[in-house]
Amino acid sequence: MQTEFPAGTAHIGNDGGVQTTDEPGIDRAPTAAFTQWWVLAQRLIRPAWRTGEIVTALLAPAVFTIGFYVPLELVMTVYGHGLSSYAQFLMPMIVMQAVAFCAVTAAFRSATDARDGLDLRFATLPMPRWIPFAARITVAAHRAVIAVGAALVCGTLIGFRFSGNWWHTVAFLAFALLIATALCCAADLLGSMSTSPEATTQLLVLPQLIFGMVSTGFAPASQFPGWIQGFVRNQPVSQFVDGLRALAGDATGNAGSVDIATLGPGLAWALGILVVCGGLAWRHAARRTA
Repeated sequence: MQTEFPAGTAHIGNDGGVQTTDEPGIDRAPTAAFTQWWVLAQRLIRPAWRTGEIVTALLAPAVFTIGFYVPLELVMTVYGHGLSSYAQFLMPMIVMQAVAFCAVTAAFRSATDARDGLDLRFATLPMPRWIPFAARITVAAHRAVIAVGAALVCGTLIGFRFSGNWWHTVAFLAFALLIATALCCAADLLGSMSTSPEATTQLLVLPQLIFGMVSTGFAPASQFPGWIQGFVRNQPVSQFVDGLRALAGDATGNAGSVDIATLGPGLAWALGILVVCGGLAWRHAARRTA
């Protein structure tokens, strides 16, 4: 005979795992879900200010700016095929590196929750299964806003200026945050499937180096050997950078050409990563509560 458990309670399943009858027991009132999301987000935001995570998000763009601009500015201005302002050319890549660092931090946080068993504990509570994931992404977006702001300050100090209309600037910021959210979703998903925060962050360093260095973020595609130029132009980081560069203004200080051909590939990559990783995160959370 099948045992009936009260809605919203945890019990031991036939396989020995923790299960919960969360579907009938969840308070689906929007205010209840909002409160749960806000409490879990605050659980991570407040310690981030105390432990120095936010300070790191502020300092990382400065380190990237010094590390990239100082050694490359003279070389690219002289040999960069007409790049009169390397600061203008480099700025989107500084933003990309800043948000990529936020993604690595998101993976570390997600893997830490998985290692400490917090995901399983949350799975036993009567809350929508997407709440813990949404809370972590909210914290990652909060960190990304700070990192993008710091990157813009650093870019301004080396000579970067927005060259388009006001909506180009708004679109630049919105696109940068969309990219950040998409990358953080992918990183959070990877971390949630791991129990080793250190291994997860190390795993993310390699693709960050490959896609970052072999992209149009530091040099035009024409500066690369002919056999790899196709990859350089079409890989996602280059598409992100090219879209941001068109919105910010080109390396001569003029507003770039903003059209679907320029922004479309980057938007497609960002939205695709966001939808796919968000869906997989939902399935992963559902598997924990099943």
